[in-house]
Amino acid sequence: MRPTLLLAAALALAVGPAVAQGIRNAPPPRALETAAYVFAAANVCGYRIGAAPFEALLARYQVTIDDVRPPRGPFGAKVQTIFTLMSNQMMQNRDAACLAVAGEYGPEGKIVPGILLPADASPAPKQ
Repeated sequence: MRPTLLLAAALALAVGPAVAQGIRNAPPPRALETAAYVFAAANVCGYRIGAAPFEALLARYQVTIDDVRPPRGPFGAKVQTIFTLMSNQMMQNRDAACLAVAGEYGPEGKIVPGILLPADASPAPKQ
């Protein structure tokens, strides 16, 4: 066997389990979509993100904010791609989109309240 082919085969064997482990530990797509949706709403509508409720929502998917933070998190690039698509879609009908996300994740949201806060709102007191 050629040395380069041998080296490539050894590298493939060494990297194979790491890649499989990374895929096995990947967050569910819904977690990435949810993170991108919240980031896009904050970007397009000017909301602030309530860190504690957002982290609690991500914890339901067994994901941390550091996992999905673009571009540094291990899944940040994927979130960034989804974020771009969602931001562009939201901008096409900004007013309706901002009302919709406020109803879902705003201070009195129906899905998880307190994730998206008005930009002028003061931070919630720590408990």
